[in-house]
Amino acid sequence: MDISGKTAMVVHQVNAKMVAQPGAIAPDAAKSAAREFEAVFLTETVEDMLNSVDIGDFGGGHAEETWRSFLARAYADQIAGQGTIGIAQSIENTIAAYRQSQAALLESKE
Repeated sequence: MDISGKTAMVVHQVNAKMVAQPGAIAPDAAKSAAREFEAVFLTETVEDMLNSVDIGDFGGGHAEETWRSFLARAYADQIAGQGTIGIAQSIENTIAAYRQSQAALLESKE
């Protein structure tokens, strides 16, 4: 699998931090993962929307099928970047709650 662009940069940053501090989690890993999940979810949603509407002149053929997913991802990235949907924030809060519960569980075992 070939990873490029912004995703490759995030993966490289997380890997570099993990190498520098074995066992440590990058401080913004939850935020990055939550935002990426929101973007992927929105990509699927926008792509379904694009499949259900008449796009007019931008229509027909194999090329449209190929490029429609790129258009959907671009729209999704813009929507997710605004931070108005709330999916990423909800996931980030859930990850934080999970981490707190795990920390409390570890403390109770000591």
